[in-house]
Formats: sequence, C-alpha cells, structure tokens
Amino acid sequence: MTFSHHLQTSTPEHPFAETIRILGKGKHGSRPLTREEAYRAMRMILADEVLPIQLGAFLMLMRVKEETPEELAGFVQAARESFDVGDTQNLVDLDWSTYAGKRRHLPWYLLSALLLAENGVKVLMHGAKGPAAGRLYTEDMLAVLGLSPAQSIAEAKQQLAERSFSYLSLENFCPKLHEIIELRPILGLRSPVHTLVRLLNPLDADYSIQGIFHPGYRPVHQLAAQLLQQPHAAVLKGEGGETERNPDMSCLVQSVHRGELLDEEWPALFAKRHVKPEALDPAQLAKVWRGETEDEFAAAAITGTAAVALKLLGKADTQEAAQQLAMDFWHLRAKDRF
Repeated sequence: MTFSHHLQTSTPEHPFAETIRILGKGKHGSRPLTREEAYRAMRMILADEVLPIQLGAFLMLMRVKEETPEELAGFVQAARESFDVGDTQNLVDLDWSTYAGKRRHLPWYLLSALLLAENGVKVLMHGAKGPAAGRLYTEDMLAVLGLSPAQSIAEAKQQLAERSFSYLSLENFCPKLHEIIELRPILGLRSPVHTLVRLLNPLDADYSIQGIFHPGYRPVHQLAAQLLQQPHAAVLKGEGGETERNPDMSCLVQSVHRGELLDEEWPALFAKRHVKPEALDPAQLAKVWRGETEDEFAAAAITGTAAVALKLLGKADTQEAAQQLAMDFWHLRAKDRF
C-alpha cells in the first residue's frame, strides 16, 4: 500500500478531538478554551456527539487545569440553550444552587430560603443528590418539612406561584449534566460540571446566590457571572460547600451588580466556635422552625445566610440592617407552617 493510499483510507479526525488537543498538548502547548470553543464543546457533549472516552479525557483535562471564567461562561451558555423553560418573566426572584450536600451540620440554608419565601421572595433551588455517601442533600430534606420536589419545569413554576419556593432536580431539566455528575465515583474526581451547574440559573432570575467549598473558585464564579451578564449574583465559601454562612467564621461574599464587582467581608456572629454535632438528625429542621428546639448556631446560620441574600436582593442597604431584617423575619415566622 502506498503512503498516499494510506492517507486516503485513514479514519477522519473526530470533531471533538481538537478540543482535547487544545487542553492536553503538554505543559507548553496546551491552553484554556476560549468562550466560543467552550460553548461549542459543551454543545457537542449535550447533544451526545462525543464518545465516552473523549468525554472522560475532556473532564479530567479540565479538572487538572481548572476552569476559567470564559470557559464557564461558554459551558453555561450552551447548557441553558439545551433546555426549554418557556416564559420566565417575574417567575422567580432568587436562584439558589444546592449541589454539595452537608455532612458536618444540618442544611440550615433550606430554612433560610423558606424564610425568604414566607416574606415574599420567590426562591428557586436547583440541585442534585450526588453519589457521595454520608451527605445530606436538599432533595431528601424536603420531606422532613412536608414539601415535595418539582418533577418538571412546569411543576416548579406552579410551586413558585403557589408558595414562592420550589426545588427542581438537575435531572429534571438537564439530564445529560446530571448523568455526568454521576460519573464522579467512576472517575474519582469532581468535574467542571460540578462548577457550571451552580451558574445555570434555569428560570433566569435577576438575583443568584451560590456557595462553593474551595475559596479559589469564588472569584471564578464572580467573573463568570459578570461575563454571563447576570444582573446580580453573589458567591461565598459556604458551610460544606453549600450556600450557607457559617456563623462561627467571617465570610467573604464576592458579588456582581450590573457589571460591577464587589467584595464584602461579613463578620463572624460568635466569638467562640461551636462544637459540631455528633450526629445529624434531619427532624431537627422542623423542630427548630417550630421553636420546639432552641439552637443558637442554627438560628444564626439561618438568619445570617438570609441576611446575605437580603442585602444581595437590595432589601437592606447595610449588613446590620440586613441581619436585623432577617432576625425580624425569624422571630415573626409562622411556626406552624412545617
């Protein structure tokens, strides 16, 4: 066989191979994807146009180098185009991502979101249970409060209209990304999907709040939100990686407001740190809401997290006013609601 004949019969390169080459061409030859390249790559992934071996290579190359704000913006743009949400006008005020799960403390942030909803803020939570054992995920905690997750975008809209709160699982609006998250036990590492899902804002809320675990991701989320022209967004290092302010520690909130970046330090609410509980009992969520159990850490986590959201939402001009408003909401809550 002649060399020229071999060239004519060789397998043509897969279109996704270029993406892998850009990311993996060695220490000096590789580079991040541009926003447009990231957008095209994620479109192919979501359309099932890549081979499993290519997806694995892509996810791990991205994990080693870590995502840039431009890459995240491209990924999110492609993901948003993959699901049809219909009319979103005035449906939701605050987008709240919840993908980490809790293992040291109960998910008090859930009561923060419900407290806001009780006071006229329409909150959409979206998340995934994740494959990690020993973690409490939002979706599983809803039943403790007599709530059920939405099974579709249509049902989420209905719940928001009826009670100003809804939880929608990722698998019910972007199943392909959920499928990739489920690969974590196989790959042994988290992937860029764990980051991009926090930025999805599926119902296009003007305000978005996210928690991260690794502080290095905080400015990446902030800059990605700016690139995505999210009107108002805040990101904080949350307890366990969830959107929850730990009242025992100071908390840096990095936000974007109409394109302007803002960094704001919120002080610890206690002088001494609390001992973490020996066991987590989800039934405590309802007991604390009903006032049957007094828990100063829980009350501070609930109101402290709500305060950050209230300031983001423009319901208060200062940290002190936001904290006072959150505490007023808490004292006046309908204790028989859950």
